[in-house]
Amino acid sequence: MQGTPPVKDEKLTTRQLRHQPRLIVNTGDGKGKSTAAFGMALRGWNQGWSIGVYQFVKSPNWRTGEKAAFAALNEVHQQTGQGGPVEWHAMGAGWTWLRSTQEVDHVAMSKEGWARISEQLANQTHKLYVLDEFSYVLANGWLDVDEVLETLRNRPGNQHVVMTGRRMPQQVIEAADLVTEMTKIKHPFDTGAKGQAGIEW
Repeated sequence: MQGTPPVKDEKLTTRQLRHQPRLIVNTGDGKGKSTAAFGMALRGWNQGWSIGVYQFVKSPNWRTGEKAAFAALNEVHQQTGQGGPVEWHAMGAGWTWLRSTQEVDHVAMSKEGWARISEQLANQTHKLYVLDEFSYVLANGWLDVDEVLETLRNRPGNQHVVMTGRRMPQQVIEAADLVTEMTKIKHPFDTGAKGQAGIEW
């Protein structure tokens, strides 16, 4: 029931309660799913967390503001030690450990990307993973939802995972600790408007 305060687990200390791994979902038809995830990544970077970003649909050729900003933050970390390291990959040629081909096999790319993430989860490489537009990979059947959830449930340590995208499978929503649905009330695209720099990218 909405508005009901959570029941505190008396077996855990306040410190332990503040250090629980979270599986987070931002879904719905409204704008802001990825933006909210990157806002969380900004807060994590400020805490000194290592950040891993995997964009499963956006082209690596898109020059997004978020990618540029996090590249700058990663440089700040390397030069000064402030914040944390940032690793960023986009689908297609952005999977730099694969050979780029003209024909993108989404299923194969998704499996390779997920294999990389699974390995990093097992090795506790990052504190926060942003799996941007990951819902499309799952909803389209490019990856098996049950296998993905099994890996996420068994991830060691205190690693947070944020998944974004429309049509997030119900199994993922039920398994998540935090779910937010962005509801579209009005959008300029509905009247034929085009995206704007600083607003959409």
